[in-house]
Amino acid sequence: MVTVALLAAEAVATDGKDPWATKIVSYESGVGAAVGYDDPSRALGEPTRMIVDPLWGSSVVTPMNSPYLPTELVSIGDGGSLVVEFNPPIVDDPRHPFGLDLIVFGNAFFVDAFYPAGVPSFIYAEPGVIELSADGVQFVPVAGAEADSMFPTMGYADVGPYAVVPGSSPTRFTRPVDPQFGPMMFGAEYEELLAMYDGSGGGTGVDIASAGLSSARFVRIRVPLGAGLSCEIDAFARVSPCASPADFDCDGVVGGVELAMILAAWGTKDPAVDLDGDGVIGGGDLTIVLAAWTGAGG
Repeated sequence: MVTVALLAAEAVATDGKDPWATKIVSYESGVGAAVGYDDPSRALGEPTRMIVDPLWGSSVVTPMNSPYLPTELVSIGDGGSLVVEFNPPIVDDPRHPFGLDLIVFGNAFFVDAFYPAGVPSFIYAEPGVIELSADGVQFVPVAGAEADSMFPTMGYADVGPYAVVPGSSPTRFTRPVDPQFGPMMFGAEYEELLAMYDGSGGGTGVDIASAGLSSARFVRIRVPLGAGLSCEIDAFARVSPCASPADFDCDGVVGGVELAMILAAWGTKDPAVDLDGDGVIGGGDLTIVLAAWTGAGG
């Protein structure tokens, strides 16, 4: 069993602009942790997009091809735990997509029902308990979310399930997958899977309000004694807020997508795009979108 406490492993920035975990506070490997996967600093920084294996060559991280190298992951066995700190703390922000404030990345993956088509049949996961704390002393478990589980990491939004060359559209690791799509992914065609990820890099989304907290500075991943598994962790990310109420898809850009949604709903009573609250989609809503315009993308 390996124990590391109060490490000075720092992320690149601590000024709030860096979305990743700032520091490793403690690590206890537990019983049955994967041998050689005992460097907790692997949980700092952004999740893995490309696997660079000196023996088997490079490959893209997709929901069917998860990270697996000891240079990418830290393992937590029975009775083990990993505690990371965010500085500044993660906050419960209504601007966060789907009400999720934190994303935890592991190495769960979908088993392909029709290899190499990329059709998920079930998920291979070794889930760990996620706990949050404001002070690093009292930790509260998160209900309804487990580390190293749904949704497997996606490195690029424009590659196939077993790609070996990076795509041109990196996914956003600070945007969660819409949790309502979880059950719909099993049996879906790979193109449908990409559409449900919608540019997200995957990971387990966490609403810190579900733990009764308005902010959380510390995140603990724990594997209970007797669980008989090892939970692997790749990274932690704070969720980026939507640029404004006009940023309908919460991609940080108010542009073509938002304009198209306004025009498609023109004259209707669609509450999802009724920005001025007058009960009908029209000129007032269009004016708000144009005033918040940041680019033609989105």
